[in-house]
This record gives sequence, C-alpha cells and structure tokens, in this order.
Amino acid sequence: MYFELAKNQQQSASSLLPERGNIYFREDKTDRLITVATTQKGYLLYVDTRTFKGSDEVFQKINSITSIDKTIFDQIIKKINDPYEILKQRVSLNDGDKIKALKITGIGLEPRSWRFYPGDTMASHVLGFVSSVSDNMPRGQYGIEKFYESKLRGEGSSSLTEKDAGGILLVFNNKFDISSRDGNDVVLTIEPSVQLATEDELKQLKDDWNPVSGGIIIVEPKTGKIRALAAFPNFNPNEYNKEKKLDVFLNPFIEKTFELGSVFKPLTIAAALDQGVLTPETTYVDKGQIKINGQTISNFDGKARGLRTMTQVLEESLNTGAIFAMQKLGQEKFKEYFHNYGLGEKLNIDLSGELAGNLNNLNDWREVYYATASFGQGIAVTPLELTMALSALGNGGELLRPNINEEREKTVIRRVLKAETSQTITRMLVDVVDVALLGGQAKKTDYSIAAKTGTAQLLNKSGDSTYASDQFLHSFFGYFPAYDPRFLIFIFLERPRGVEYASHSLTNSFSTLVDFLINYYTIPPDRN
Repeated sequence: MYFELAKNQQQSASSLLPERGNIYFREDKTDRLITVATTQKGYLLYVDTRTFKGSDEVFQKINSITSIDKTIFDQIIKKINDPYEILKQRVSLNDGDKIKALKITGIGLEPRSWRFYPGDTMASHVLGFVSSVSDNMPRGQYGIEKFYESKLRGEGSSSLTEKDAGGILLVFNNKFDISSRDGNDVVLTIEPSVQLATEDELKQLKDDWNPVSGGIIIVEPKTGKIRALAAFPNFNPNEYNKEKKLDVFLNPFIEKTFELGSVFKPLTIAAALDQGVLTPETTYVDKGQIKINGQTISNFDGKARGLRTMTQVLEESLNTGAIFAMQKLGQEKFKEYFHNYGLGEKLNIDLSGELAGNLNNLNDWREVYYATASFGQGIAVTPLELTMALSALGNGGELLRPNINEEREKTVIRRVLKAETSQTITRMLVDVVDVALLGGQAKKTDYSIAAKTGTAQLLNKSGDSTYASDQFLHSFFGYFPAYDPRFLIFIFLERPRGVEYASHSLTNSFSTLVDFLINYYTIPPDRN
C-alpha cells in the first residue's frame, strides 16, 4: 500500500497532443495549395503576482510588443500571492521571445499551440472551428473540422514523469511512451479565387438588399465538385467564442431547409418530359388560377394569359402551368421523381450536420399538396439538395454526390432523367434567359446560359401555416455553357428588402459570377 502511495506521489501520467492536420484549398491556375486552417505555435502569457511589480511603464513595454487588455492588467496587479494569472491566451513566438528579452520579474510564458485560420471569415461555414471542451481536448466543431475530426486530430501519446519529494521532474521514462501520430491533411475542392469572388458578390447582395440571410454555391454539375460555398451571417473561426448566437455556425446549405419556390418548376416539367406526357410545345389554357380541393391557387400576379406552351410556362413562371405538368405526370410518378432527384434525403457530403429535406406533404394524397409542390411550395429542402437536383438537368440526367474533398471520386447516386430529357429542358431554360429574364437583358451573345428564378412567399411567423404577402425568399440557378456545363450557380436571399422579385435582386450577381468564371477559366464561347 505504501509503495503504491509513494509511486502515485512521485509519478504522474501526461498526454501529449498530436499536431492537427492542415486544411487546404488548391489554386487551379498554379496548382498551389493555400492553407486555410493550420496549427499556430506560440505562448500563453501569465503573471505571478507574488513577485510582479506592475506599473503603467511595464504595461506600456508589454503592450508595445503584443496588445493586452488594460482592464485585465489592472485587475491582476491588485491581486497578491497568486502564482498564476493569465494575461493573454495567445502570443506569437516572435512576440513571446521579445517579452522574454525584457526579463520582467513575475512575467511568465508557457508554450501553447492553437488552431489558426489565415482567411478569418473566409469559407467559415465550410471549415467550422476547433474548440476545447470539458476535458480540455481540442475538438472540431461544425464543417470540415468536425466531419474529419479523427483524421485531422491524429493520435496522442501518454508518458510517465517521475518527480522528487519536492515535485521536481527527475526523468522522462521513455519505456512508458505510447507512440503518437500527427493528424493528416485535408485538401478541399474549393478554389480560393472563386471562393473570394463569390464572397465579394454575396457581400454586395447583402449591402444592396439587407436580407436576413443568404448564400451562393458554385458546383461542377458534371463532377459534383463544390468550387465555392459562401453564406451569411458568417463568423470568424479565430474568434468563435465571441459569437452570441449559436445558429450563426449552422451552414444554411446543409443545416437549414427552405421552401424555395419557382426554381422547382424545371424539375416538374423535366419529369413530365421524361415520361413523355408532354413536350416543350404542349399547350394549355392559363386562366390565372385553379381551384383544387376547395383551395384556389393563383399565378404570382393572379393574371390569366390564355393559351401557353410549356416553354412559356418557364419563361413566365406560371404556377398553373407547373400544376398542369404535374397533373399530366400523375401524383405517383411526380412523387417518385421528386424523391429520385434526391429531395428529402441526405446526400452524404463531407460536412457535419447535414439534414434531409421534408417532403411529408407528398405523403398526403390530396391533390392540392402536389399542386403546390409542383412550384416549390409546401415542401422544404436544403439548398444543397436542390442544387444537386438542378445539376441533373444539365449534366445528362444524373444525380451526383456533392463532393468537397479532393480525394473523393465522382459518385453517381442514380440516373434521374434520360440524356435527351436533359437536353430538352436545357433548351427550354436557355429560352428563359434569351427571351424572358429581364426582357432578354441577361442573354450573352457568345454563351448559352440555362437559368430560372424563384420568388417564394414565406410562412407567417404566427405559425398558422399561412403565407406572408410581403415576405419572400429569392432564389436563382443557372448553368453554362448550357449544353456542356462547366458550372452551376445557385443563389438565395431570405427576406430581401426593397425588391419584390428575384429576377431584379439576383440576375446581376449571377451575371457577374458568370463573367468571372468565364475569364478565370478562359472558357471558350459555345455560340457563333
């Protein structure tokens, strides 16, 4: 018993943390890796008030090297006989060495390391952050940091230290060491220049329309690679502890669901085309509204337009036309296609917290629920789900797994549409841009672009399942060059102010990003 007691007093186990792996973006033009999350080494600065003689002069000397909080400094120097008061958690190696050189009695420095994000807020919803939890073990929270926690963290080691009766370290006993492994690096598909351009454009949208939230994602529809993902409100992962609202950490592309409106109409019409129950030239008579199960459903403006083709339904964004296509398809097939598009299922992206959308209204066989779903109302999906479903329109009809890790290969989840259906719906969406979008102002002479906007009413906050007449969610998707698309861009704004329709709020930003991508990647024209 006495032997064990003495051993416990003279020996102590300690854990040595492995170095966490880095996270990188790769620059396409140079093939250079850009560090976006790394481990920074430095010091913790502390004060031993038993010997420290604080003064304004001492404060100025330290503060001239690394900024310190004067209020904390003044509080610390009032304390007596306290061997350890933290003055600053993170001091760089260079600044720490300068403070050491001052040889101020009572000032101490301890080696420390911490997670550092050189881009500050850049791609914060992709990266997440690292924090220490109750056991003081740093762990990834949100995004890539959490999803790849075990890969990035590596494996630590434990060791046994022996001390004399006074507690002084005598020996480091290597035979008790357990081998450690540093964490592995992760290289993402995000392209840094594209990410920065996307974030700049999103900031412009925020300044212009003051929405509650918003986001832009750019994907390669033929590979599933995500080249940019930006959302706001965002955060600085270097200062995550300053955030008061935890929901700022949620990535709205995968951790929130929305009723996204008329951007669903191409999915409805493509399904009907795929089943051969209509063609782009199929006509119906638009009366401006339709009554189903005792409920009246109207076009966005309530106006009747008479005889219309399916292409005109997309050009003029007619709710009644989407309902007509759903009815021609039939409820059972409509539901089957919407599930095959990946709506209502997790797509297994390498980011933590992914939700599945909610298509529960389609479990109620009343036709009114299918009617509203045909134009994106009454069903809620994540923006990522919709982005990948829309990618199937342009890539030949395949639903792909969204990919944000460079090591992952292209994965086809399932075929949704025939290749010829993809070409047909693309041709119809090109007509939307050439003819209807802002009266044809968005058309590009040298490039074909397929696109569609959505302006969805939002539910009242009262919780009574009614829609607000003045609260909207704007969305926009487009891919180009349309018949062999390199990129698809999806944009959304929640509750923008001072603008009613998505065509007015989002078209310019979409065009700006298209121009950037064409120039950055020197994409050749596809129109003569």
